[in-house]
Amino acid sequence: MKPIQILLVEDNPADVLLTEEAFEEADFPHALHTARDGVDALEVLRGSAGQAGVRPDVILLDLNMPRMSGLELLDVLKEDEHLRTIPVIVLTTSRAETDIWRSYNLHANAYIPKPVSIEEFVEVIRSLGNFWFLRAALPPRQHP
Repeated sequence: MKPIQILLVEDNPADVLLTEEAFEEADFPHALHTARDGVDALEVLRGSAGQAGVRPDVILLDLNMPRMSGLELLDVLKEDEHLRTIPVIVLTTSRAETDIWRSYNLHANAYIPKPVSIEEFVEVIRSLGNFWFLRAALPPRQHP
């Protein structure tokens, strides 16, 4: 199995570290790319300064970030014909119904509130991996 390419869009360094550790514990072959906010994420996806962009198999997206929020990024992604097929999983602390509705209205593929405990967080990552990386057929990285 070739490594799954994941883009984590998260502004909290502690949550980035926790996600990295959870993926290591879940033991999926993966490459985890990170972006601090929506602006950085678009640079990673589209490339910048002469570098090619990264096309992840899935995007894990926080909502509350500076410069460009997760909802703003989700809107841009789903309007872009080359990026809209990348599955986006909202992984955030927000449990607000308005955030859940807005995320799905912007075509998020899933909305998962972040668990409080490390053990539960690892289990969420393991469940994500079992479904998205082992069961679901993901779009090819190369756009036709």
